[in-house]
Formats: sequence, C-alpha cells, structure tokens
Amino acid sequence: MDDIPIPVPAKPVRLMDQLRAFMRARHLAYRTEKTYCTWILDYIRYHNRVHPSTLDGAAVDAWLSHLANQRNVAVNTQKTALNAVVFLYKQFLQRDLPDLQFSKASRVRRLPTVFTADEAKQVLGHMHGLHRLIASLMYGSGLRVMEAVRLRVQDIDFAERCLIVREAKGQKWRRTLLPVSLVEGLKAQVNVALAVHQQDLQEGYGAVYLPFALERKYPKAATSPAWQYVFPSPKRALDPRSSVIRRHHIGEQQVRRAVAAALAEAGIRKHASCHTFRHSFATDLLRSGADIRNIQQLLGHEDINTTMIYTHMVGNHERGLTSPLDR
Repeated sequence: MDDIPIPVPAKPVRLMDQLRAFMRARHLAYRTEKTYCTWILDYIRYHNRVHPSTLDGAAVDAWLSHLANQRNVAVNTQKTALNAVVFLYKQFLQRDLPDLQFSKASRVRRLPTVFTADEAKQVLGHMHGLHRLIASLMYGSGLRVMEAVRLRVQDIDFAERCLIVREAKGQKWRRTLLPVSLVEGLKAQVNVALAVHQQDLQEGYGAVYLPFALERKYPKAATSPAWQYVFPSPKRALDPRSSVIRRHHIGEQQVRRAVAAALAEAGIRKHASCHTFRHSFATDLLRSGADIRNIQQLLGHEDINTTMIYTHMVGNHERGLTSPLDR
C-alpha cells in the first residue's frame, strides 16, 4: 500500500505532524506531501534542526545554493525544493519570503528515455498476467504507474473507448485512449475484480477507500461495484487512515519490479522504468502525426512546454534529414 498516508495525531504537536495535517486539509496529493516533507526536513537538518520560523530568506538562499553547488542537483530538483520551502513559509507559516538570491542549478534536464515499438513489445512479451496488462495500459494509454494501479471499474468506458483518469497528478481529471487490443483483457479483469469484491462482501468486508471524504457524502458508494479497483490487492489489510480492514489496489512496487525483471530478460540496456512506457506513448503518437496539443491533453500536462520535450525525441531521419556522409 505505497500511497496510503502515514497516520497523523488528532492534535499534532510536532512541526512535521502539524505540516502534514495542514497539507491534508488542503487535499494535496500524498506524493506531493511526501516530496515536500522530504525537502523541508532536509532544509531543517541543513540548519542544525533550528525551527524554520526563526530563519529568514538568507537561510533559504544558503540551502538552495548548497543544493546547486555542493550536491549538484538538477534544475527541476532545485525547483521542487524551492516549491517545498515556499509552501512552508507562505502557506503554513504565513510568512512572505523576500526576493531570493540563491545560486541556480546548472545541471540541465535530460531527454527522457523511450522505447522503440519493437523494444516495448519485447518488454511486454516478458511480462505476464496483471503486470503485463498494467504495463500495456502505461504504453497504450500513457498512464503513470500510480494512475494505472488506481483505476476503478467506473474509469473504463468501453462504449466510448476511453479511460477516465481521476486520481491523477495534481488531482486533475482527464480522458485518454483505451486501446482496442486491451478491451477483452480489461473486461475479464473487471469481472475478476467484481468477483473478489463479491467475496469480500459475503465475508463482511468490501468497502473500498474513497478520496476526499466521499464515503461520508455517499455512504453506499464504498461498497458499490463502480468504485472498486480494477487491480485489487491479493490480500485485505488494515487501512491506517481509518483502522478499517479493506482491500487496496495492487502495489506499484510490484509493477516496477516486474518491469525491471522484463527489461533484464529482454536484454534492453536502456535506463528505463515504468515511466518509459508513458514517454514512448507520447513519442509514438508524435511520430504518427498527432497534434502536440492533443498529446498534451492525453498526458494531462498543464504546460505545453512539458509536452514539447518529446519533439526532441523524434529522430532526424523521421523529419527527412540525412547526414551529408550518407548522401
């Protein structure tokens, strides 16, 4: 259960517990919470565990410059650290920061690794069962691994041939493609998931976790078929958020390990991971002539510049360019 928030005391006293409670009251994604807390702890430890309310903009500058100069972090990593500490001061501590004058990171963002169509098929060919179906969704629909394992039964629209991604990064909903080749496999998996759910109900369980207190608003939704996970966990477990025994979705780390094993078996020596399937989805669409704006919407990118990086991944030969030596 990789995405279940750790418990926070009802009346938190420690700074980090108070910060986590503050973030959850504002419905920040748990991934964002973990990332921000990691960087804020790093900031506090850098200043010898001094309470951040006693530190000023110069302390923030010193830490961010240390990340760039001594730890050689990438540009985007430093931006994430900056976002975390700005959230700490402006949102949580209600203090404005002065104009910061820290050293900017110089390590540029690298181009993403992508599979060729043959490489993607090779990796998928060395996967089996649920793991193969989830990896196929990442490649065929452009899903992140957490978006894939969190799919609910109602998120698959077989009639419209699309997927509704509800629990996405930044809590932004989007529609994306449902590959025709996966329809039969997904229908069979939905039937399996609903059979597991029916068994849970017969044994006195069957209430799935619902986000944003929907369980209080719609008391019957948690046991309805529509809200059940398409890829349920093999076992029920105690949910630390509510102390209720329930069935969560399959763990993302299981999928990551399966992809890593398939990469090794396929003999593909690229620095690849689950996210490589999502990158490959975008570049394959671009090669097929898809409009960059459509790709942006399918991926759920807020900024078109984030999507534009895939234009660098389309080979020069695909643009009609050849080396003078070859000519």
